[in-house]
Amino acid sequence: MSTENIRNFAIISHIDHGKSTLADRFLEITGTVPKEKMRSQLLDQMDLEREKGITIKLQPVRMEYKGYVLNLIDTPGHIDFYSEVKRSLKAVEGVILLVDATQGVQAQTLTNLYLAKEQNLVIVPAINKIDLPNARIEEVEKELVQLLGIKKEKIIKISAKTGENVEKLLEAIIKEIPYPKGDPLASLKTIVFDSLYDPFKGIIAYVRVIDGILKKEKKEIGFFKPQMVPANELKAGEIGYIATGEKNLEKYLKSVGWEKPQPMIFASIYPYKEADFVTLKDAISKLKLNDAALFFEEESLPALGRGFRCGFLGMLHLEVTVERLRREYSLEIIVTTPQVNYKIIKEEKIVKEPWVNLKIITPQKYLSKIMELLKQLRGEYKDTHYLSSERLIVEYNVALADILTNFYDRLKSVSSGYASMIYAPIEPRKADLVKLEVFVAGHIVPNLEKIVPREYAAKEARKLALALKELLPRQNFAVPIQIATKDIFDTQKSNKPSKNRIIARETIPALRKDVIAPLYGGDYTRKKKLLQKQKKGKKKLAARGKVNIPNEVFIQLLKKH
Repeated sequence: MSTENIRNFAIISHIDHGKSTLADRFLEITGTVPKEKMRSQLLDQMDLEREKGITIKLQPVRMEYKGYVLNLIDTPGHIDFYSEVKRSLKAVEGVILLVDATQGVQAQTLTNLYLAKEQNLVIVPAINKIDLPNARIEEVEKELVQLLGIKKEKIIKISAKTGENVEKLLEAIIKEIPYPKGDPLASLKTIVFDSLYDPFKGIIAYVRVIDGILKKEKKEIGFFKPQMVPANELKAGEIGYIATGEKNLEKYLKSVGWEKPQPMIFASIYPYKEADFVTLKDAISKLKLNDAALFFEEESLPALGRGFRCGFLGMLHLEVTVERLRREYSLEIIVTTPQVNYKIIKEEKIVKEPWVNLKIITPQKYLSKIMELLKQLRGEYKDTHYLSSERLIVEYNVALADILTNFYDRLKSVSSGYASMIYAPIEPRKADLVKLEVFVAGHIVPNLEKIVPREYAAKEARKLALALKELLPRQNFAVPIQIATKDIFDTQKSNKPSKNRIIARETIPALRKDVIAPLYGGDYTRKKKLLQKQKKGKKKLAARGKVNIPNEVFIQLLKKH
């Protein structure tokens, strides 16, 4: 096969714009997978991918069509898996930019487009889902014309579901995307764009041969069809795999110059039952073999036992990892509240926190509500760009911690589901943070310490105090719950809360036994003596009493926050 008959391309788009369905049609039309073996979202290997209707792990496949070899890489669409898209695009010469006819250009569409332009890739634009009754074909066409600076005739309108115009798109790939320029006679040069771990073959590297010929020799090599099919050689311009036999993923990826993505958020994972710690450790270690972006290290807390502090690319990456631990390893686990990674410079007494550049695409009619939402964050407005006469892009620099948990849901709520967002890291900034300390019955509870921005401290302290009041069991004496602030660089141990630092307080009322129930009639002074005796007893209990907080309280608190 001459390199002139090879086309390497990826499909890029926003999440849920139809990449995997389009890949299914390609597999059918090219006869790569027999009809009797076809199933929906065939390239999505995990059950979780098919259930959620999203691509989590990139998947290459080699197809043959009218004398050409077409190497497709189906990429994830969610921002958390941005690094996978970036690596994939280094292995191809062009991309299909797929846009949903009902939704138009969305946030991740832009991110992936910018990546493709950085690599100087040829872009073949396509509008999908034209068969739907609410398709806005002409409006979306105008958006792409403005975005790409092309004539509308260049845009191919398809329905991946029905197959309409999909063959026309295949013809455009052959015509528009250049063949690879590698030299088969030169010295061997390859790039690794992904990997997975096989217990028998070790690390299997996904490779693109740039120059030369990769021969079989001692290691198994082959193509993706989409299952792995062994071959004797991979020539310049071809995409395939190598069964390396290596066992250490991080060491291997470092040796091939793979830039490891940095975690954006951190959360701790603990087994519900302490006896399951070894099982959890084994499960996370196995997941790590197929997920180089996952970071973990062992830690322990008196209330929860031994567990792991884990780093993730984003909230979806966290959600997928937790769900896989529960499903694939039948583990019952506790996950702490996600946090960003603060950088503490002790010598200068400075704390820096991660900031991001946030872009929101929205119909113009929701702009005022979205701006009101953004004003509630620690951030600064940057710019507004018009994508079309009806839709625009709002750009904001904001603290990552402020958009970490429920901001996306609030954004969808104020925009009736029409807005989408992406963010990219920028330089970390100096942060004014304080530590919240929790005192129950006058005794500090170190496991409940929390770092928050100073301006949010009162609100967070109030929420925490109310939650504890609801969750803690009542005692025979009144239990005060006090939340106090403390400077992050203050290393002195706080055994008792000082009054000037307490910013929130709740009191759990004492359990009260009806000591006068046995008395019927008679002088009221007898009842009064019993009530005073009870009051003195409760006062003594409160003075020396200590509340033992059950593990279930910590677990419920983590679920609430």
